This record gives sequence, C-alpha cells and structure tokens, in this order.
Amino acid sequence: MKNLPLLDIAIIIIYLMIMIGVGIYFSRKNKSSEQYTKASGAIPGWAIGLSLYATFLSSNTFLGVPGKAFGSNWSAFVFSLSMPFAAIIAYKLFIPFYRSVQEVSAYSHLEKRFGLWARTYAVVCFIFTQLARMGSIFFGIALSLQALTGYDMQSIMLVVGICIVIYTVSGGIEAVIWTEVIQAVLLTFGALLILFTIINKVPGGVSEIIEIGNADDKFSLGSFSLDFSSPTFWVILLYGFFINLNNFGIDQNYVQRYHAATTKKEAAKSLWICVLMYVPISLLFFIIGSCLYAYYHINPELIEGVKLKAAAEGLPLRSTAEQIKAAAQTLKPSDYGDKVMPMFMVKEIPSGLVGLIISAIMSAAMSTISSGMNATATVFCIDIYKRYFNPNLGETQFLRLLYIATAVFGIAGMGVGIMLIGTKSVLDIWWELSGIFSGGMLGLFLLGILSRQSKNLEAMIATAIGLVVILWMSLSDKIAASYPVLKSPFDTNMIIVIGTLSIFLTGIIITRIRGKKLESSI
Repeated sequence: MKNLPLLDIAIIIIYLMIMIGVGIYFSRKNKSSEQYTKASGAIPGWAIGLSLYATFLSSNTFLGVPGKAFGSNWSAFVFSLSMPFAAIIAYKLFIPFYRSVQEVSAYSHLEKRFGLWARTYAVVCFIFTQLARMGSIFFGIALSLQALTGYDMQSIMLVVGICIVIYTVSGGIEAVIWTEVIQAVLLTFGALLILFTIINKVPGGVSEIIEIGNADDKFSLGSFSLDFSSPTFWVILLYGFFINLNNFGIDQNYVQRYHAATTKKEAAKSLWICVLMYVPISLLFFIIGSCLYAYYHINPELIEGVKLKAAAEGLPLRSTAEQIKAAAQTLKPSDYGDKVMPMFMVKEIPSGLVGLIISAIMSAAMSTISSGMNATATVFCIDIYKRYFNPNLGETQFLRLLYIATAVFGIAGMGVGIMLIGTKSVLDIWWELSGIFSGGMLGLFLLGILSRQSKNLEAMIATAIGLVVILWMSLSDKIAASYPVLKSPFDTNMIIVIGTLSIFLTGIIITRIRGKKLESSI
C-alpha cells in the first residue's frame, strides 16, 4: 500500500476530467433517441472498431489475464484464437441481417419471428449477462486501485462509477464510442509500458523469461486431449467460439455499434479492426503474466506480501499472524495471481508512470462498463418499458427514460461488483457467469435466422429444453450432493456451448419431425 504521489494523482484527475468533458460535449447533440442510441448512423468504421476493441479489452483482461498466466499457463489465450472464426460468421450472417432490419434493439425481431416470449427471454438473459460483466469489471478495477492507493474497494467503485455515469448518461452512444477511442490508445500504451518495465528488471531479459517459463510449462495452451470435463484446449476453443459469436452476433453492445456505422461496409470494417487489434494485444497480456512469473521466481522474497494478503482474505478476521503466515505457505500461484500486477505497479513503477498505467486500467474498465450501461438501458427502454408499459411514449419522455435507465444500470453494476469482493479469479468468475446468464440465447437466434421453417412452438420447446440443460449444468455440483448419478460430466465452460446447441439442434429436429408429419397427413 502507498499513497500516490501528487503527479500521479494529477494525471488520473486529468484523465477523468477529459472523459467527463467528452460526455458533456456530446450531450449537446442528443436531441433524439436515435442520436442517443446509435449516433444517427454517422460514426466512421475505424472509430467503431477501436471502440469494440476497447470494450473487449476490459479490466478483466488487464488484470485477469496476467493473473491467469502467472498462476497457470496460456490456455486462456485459446479464447482469443477463436475470435476470427466467430467474426467470419458474424460478418457473413449477422451484420447484413441487422443492417437490413434497421431496428436499434438486437432482440425486437425475435417477437416477429417467434413471439413476445422469445424477445423477453433474450432481453432478460442479456440484462443479467451485462450486470454480471459490469460487476466483475468494477471488482477488477477496485482490486487494482486498492493495492495502489490503499482506499477500500467500495469507495473506489463509487468514485469510478460516478465518473462513468456522468459521461455515459450525458453523452449517449457517441460519447461512449469516442471516449473508447481515447481509452483504446491509452490502455494499449499502458500495457506496452508495463511489459518493457518488467523485462528491464529481469537480469537475463527475454531469454531468462523464456527459460523460466519453459521450465515451469508457462507457455502451454493446455491439454489437447478430447476431454470435455476439464478446461482443455478444445473446451476453451469451443467456449471462446460461442461466447465470441454471442458477442459479435447478438450482444446489444456490438449490434448498436453496427447501426452507428455510416454503411454496412464500415460496420464490417469495425468488426475486423476489433479482431485484428484484440488478438495480438491479448497475447501481450499473457506475456506480461509470464514475465511477472519470471521476475518473482528470481525474487521470491518480493512476493511474500501478496501471499500474506491473499491468505488473510481467506481466513477469519481474528486470525493470528502465525495462522496467516502458515496459510500463505500453502498458497499456489493461481490463488493470488490477480494481485500480482497491482503489487508490481506499487513497488516497481516510478512516479508519473503509475498515474498513466492507472489511467490505462481505468480506461479498460470504463470502456466496457459505459458500453454495457448504454446497451442495457437501450434494450430495457425499447424491449421492456415501451413494449409492456407505454408503447406510445413520446420522444422527449423516451429520451428522459434512457437517461434514467442508463444511470440505474450503472449503479446496479456497482452493486454486483461489491458482491463479488473476495473472489479468487476475476477472469474465472466472469467466464462462469457469462456462460450461465447467456442462457443459450444464441441458439434461439441461430434457429430463427438459419431455420426459416421453425415456428413458435418448435422454438418454445427447444428453449425450454435448453434451459433445463443449462440449469442442470450450472447446478450440477449441488444436485450431485444428493443424486451423484446426475452430476454433469462437462466443464463449466461448456455451459454456453451445450446450451446453445441444445436449443438450436432440438429446434431443428422438432421442425423436421413436424414437417414430416404434415407431409404424411396430406
């Protein structure tokens, strides 16, 4: 713990003021809901691409990925390797579809396709997914800033959250996009700065880092065995493909950006800019984690403070120093990986640069949270409030509702973040929550777009079966306590994979069975 020097504090304050200033600047243009939710379709593709990249590169990446690489290996990088495959399908299938329907909400068309239940189901799943995402990111940013400043995590979430709410509520999607352009540059620079700092502090440089990493199997992409009960290469590849297809194809955060682009071609360009930026930069964060491992492998005495802190968090409040020290000796690197990079920044990065790196971490968090707030408020107002409560809501009232909903969801995200305090790995908790709350709704979208013969009944039955499968896999450990035979044989990362396939394939099968029955009755 340490108090930040005045120079670092000044840099952070200047960054926050710039973000708020951008929001206030664009607030003057928000005269309609169309401007607020999709910037009247006037944003260039390169800016949207950087915005999507910044949304992807959250504080979960900034802290969770190095922590994951420090504690285990590069197996989670397989998630990034799956992105181009998902982007190809989104480019061919989803972008042309959304640009043709011209509806701001990604879920409105589900009502026309299958009925009101389908639209509501997708919206509820999306809202829960976003709250989980925003909460995990609030937690991640608070974790790092607590180590750097000494302030408690709740206070940090409150200060950062207020700044995000101000510029997101006032500026709408245009402020979100242009602040994310700034944030994309800053967070990339911050990552490079951290990497060069670590390498310079390792006596043998890159060759020493590689030697230590190879000796402890730190560069492995995981097991290549066809085992779906543990996070093998194939499990993470499948998980990554379905999550990324979910992001690029049906996530309101991304669909809204496609509508904000000037043309369909610019929307497609933004998708590929995001992929081409994210894949190598995510690798950079795994390299940072491996470099940190090498640095503390050479200097093990420097990591003792982190181990003691992690041990104390896992013990009762009245534990003695001896008990904490004994518990610290039993910890594995995976038990305290998320705390290593913040500690390195506290101890090893000089004044001035710390302020820049904190701003970069805040950029990573704020970009994703602001996107989530805007997108969640949009679908709530369009798909829930206008659809159920006031279909004839006037333009002025609708714009006011967007302002209020954006603020409310930002505050709710902070609440979820506070609830996550004490979790071991921010990346693990986000992956698990996203797989559960996504609810296999990707399967419903694919059924609606790819199987034109499937109707309301087939979709409803398939979704019900998919939800049962998702609940079974999500609650498997609890169910197995009483009924061991019902324990899921799959890793939790397979929830979204099997949930999606359950809905899509069940819908296809039921459609064909009903089709054959109709043919035989004619």
